[in-house]
Amino acid sequence: MSINRRSFLAHGVAGITLGSLTPIVSAQQKPDPPIDKSKPTKFQVACMTLPYAAFPLQRALAGLKSAGYQYVAWGTSHVEAVGDKKRVPVLAGDATPEQAKELAQKCRDLGLEPIMMFGPGPESVEGMKNRIKQASAAKVGSILTMGSTKGNDAKLWVKNFKELAPIARDNNVMIVVKQHGGNTGTGAACAEITREVADKAIKVCYDSGNVMDYNKVDPIPDIKKCADEVRSFAIKDHRLFPKDEDCGPGLGEIDHYKLLAPVAFTGRTIPLCCENIFAPAIARPKTPEGIDAMARRAREFLELVIEGLQS
Repeated sequence: MSINRRSFLAHGVAGITLGSLTPIVSAQQKPDPPIDKSKPTKFQVACMTLPYAAFPLQRALAGLKSAGYQYVAWGTSHVEAVGDKKRVPVLAGDATPEQAKELAQKCRDLGLEPIMMFGPGPESVEGMKNRIKQASAAKVGSILTMGSTKGNDAKLWVKNFKELAPIARDNNVMIVVKQHGGNTGTGAACAEITREVADKAIKVCYDSGNVMDYNKVDPIPDIKKCADEVRSFAIKDHRLFPKDEDCGPGLGEIDHYKLLAPVAFTGRTIPLCCENIFAPAIARPKTPEGIDAMARRAREFLELVIEGLQS
């Protein structure tokens, strides 16, 4: 059979192309096993008061309620009056359990359930013990902790967490550690620590924005390495273009469907606490009403993601 040069080249190139795909396909990972959808995770979509730090705490709470939130996470500090430069702690480290209980009641009076609060670093055992007392009195389920971007002593963390775990457990409180750069900047690194502690009171809070920002690691493969240890999320997105910066969920480059998929059917209750709600590349709102709008957008986006994953 005769074949002209053009036909030969066409068939030859096609053959080479198909042949070259074979090792790529065979090198792919096996598909994930079918998902058991009988136990959907109850995601608690919350927002930290942190985005409202330049406004009084009471305005932050009112704004989050107007933005449709049922749950709130306490940020670190707020001004007492608009225009003030000095900020005061939402709940001081040495505050009494009764003061924590009063703050929680303020939230509940507005229809907001407090579910997470910031704590000291894992090095501060005594500081964390007092935080546990506060959280227990306020019936706040999670205390968020993190390390230094410069590096952390993982062995010391394990030692301290083992001491704190039974205290937290007895008080119905969970200590959750999130990524914050350095040698504890990925979910996989944090999970190594929590697995060694091996206690239900010490788990991982996943912060995908920090993983991408500080460590330049793709959070999607990373969360698969620690999903079994994740009990909450500090929600923020991240974008490398047009500017390298954190931003609100759905406004960056992180696929939140893929991010939440590994924990979408755990049967657990998992808080999703928005830490950054702002748009990239433009100035943050200067009015509390502008922040309210961004908080609402973040909530609605996450609720759509959850509905899509669990439908």
